[in-house]
Amino acid sequence: MNSTKQKNSRRWLALTALCIAVFMSLLDSTIVNVALPTIQQELKVSYAELQWVMNAYTLAFAMCLLLASKFGDLFGRKRIFLITLSIFTLGSLGSSMSQTALFLNVFRMIQGIGGAGMMSLSMTIVTETFDDNERGLAFGVWSSVVGVATALGPVIGGYLIKIFTWRSIFYINLPIGIIALLMAYKFVDESYGNKEEKIDWWGMIISTVMIFCLVFGLVQKETHINWTWMNSQVISYFIIGIVLVIVFIILEKRIKEPMINLEIFKSWSFNGTAIASFCLGAGLYAFFTYMTIWMQSYLRYTPEQTGIRQLAIGLMSLIIGPIAGILSNRLAKRWLIGGGLIIIALGLFEIQRVVSLQVTYLDYVSGFIIIGIGNAIVNPPLSAAAMESVDPNLIGIASGVVNVFRQLGSTFGIVILGLVLSNGYQNGLNRYVGDLALAKSTKSGIINELISAGPTGSEGVLRSAWSNLQQLDGGSGLFASLKAGVWSGFDVGYVLVIGVSIFICLFGAVVALVSIRDRR
Repeated sequence: MNSTKQKNSRRWLALTALCIAVFMSLLDSTIVNVALPTIQQELKVSYAELQWVMNAYTLAFAMCLLLASKFGDLFGRKRIFLITLSIFTLGSLGSSMSQTALFLNVFRMIQGIGGAGMMSLSMTIVTETFDDNERGLAFGVWSSVVGVATALGPVIGGYLIKIFTWRSIFYINLPIGIIALLMAYKFVDESYGNKEEKIDWWGMIISTVMIFCLVFGLVQKETHINWTWMNSQVISYFIIGIVLVIVFIILEKRIKEPMINLEIFKSWSFNGTAIASFCLGAGLYAFFTYMTIWMQSYLRYTPEQTGIRQLAIGLMSLIIGPIAGILSNRLAKRWLIGGGLIIIALGLFEIQRVVSLQVTYLDYVSGFIIIGIGNAIVNPPLSAAAMESVDPNLIGIASGVVNVFRQLGSTFGIVILGLVLSNGYQNGLNRYVGDLALAKSTKSGIINELISAGPTGSEGVLRSAWSNLQQLDGGSGLFASLKAGVWSGFDVGYVLVIGVSIFICLFGAVVALVSIRDRR
């Protein structure tokens, strides 16, 4: 009896260690957003260099998800998890001590390498640690931590920067990382895939370069919004990436012990979970980026105020995630996944419905709550369905593949939604600013400046316009009208962004409902 109790408590302590590590990695990916203006000011870097503080992490994270999963199968999931957790903690220390943008970006890449292993391997370890009866609840707790970390990032980051410096957002990872390391070392049991399998070095190299090209092509488009998709520095990476996908498939089919057993893609359920993960990343997690811009740049909330208001999403994940995990053991997972994505779409629609210049938090908080409920419902069964849809010896690489799809979806969504926002913003400016009682040349110049600055850079253009409009009769009234026109222009683009996010979530819901089947 005592040994059974000890075994049960050990499992939940192992889950606690995994959740602490995942919480740290996800917190760091959102907390940095709040610190970017302060980092830019202290390190005196350009906007392009500043973007790489985020992109360096994203790129390394995406590239290493499959590698970490495969190394875990071959050399021990606990061992690789501890190594990647150590890498992330050391990357945090290096980031906190960086004196230049170059060193900060290098250490952010090191963090991304560690974060990829922690995220991917934690899912696999949860699957191995808990049996069918408890796995749903365990994934519910795990996904609750994911939701809360995402919501708490801006709040914690805002207060740390306010009280200390931007470096404190990295220093905080050191004690958390050490605690997670000690707990994981003591309570997580070692597990393997097929450790006798030979290492497919060519598969590892090609898959890493392939993911790099696909993600970097999207990053190039994101950071150079005026470039077309046919720009040589964008399309070339996609072409190389697609060619490498074909080469990778041919290679993996022909060798005896491939890095990825392509048999997993013969499972309709696995394909459904991968596509649903992609849609969740593209439709919801990418949307969070533009939701934060809307709240801070246009609704004028401080980072702390923004984070506190976004807690409505995270708290729903905390409350409902474990319940959804328990239900995933009793209900068909496709209904929970499809239903969760539909609920997210309804929450997005609730926000879209009230977007205006007069909108208040009370107008859209119901949308946040609905999104939080949907996110809490979809994540636990999504993780469990992915693991259950493949043979037990393939769960490690299956976890990596699903996480790659989610990360690619998030990166793809940020680019696509950014293009939608920019196009809608431009049309809105022509409509609202074009009606102002200004000289045609003055009006045209302001509109061109606003379009060049983009939706996130309009503040500087408005400051410049204010000094010019002061010299005209009725300058204050004209400026107020101009400001309202700019904000209305953003709202046009933002409404379109929400519409595209709704479509992506509904598409993912349909795929999940049609393709995912429970193992039993």
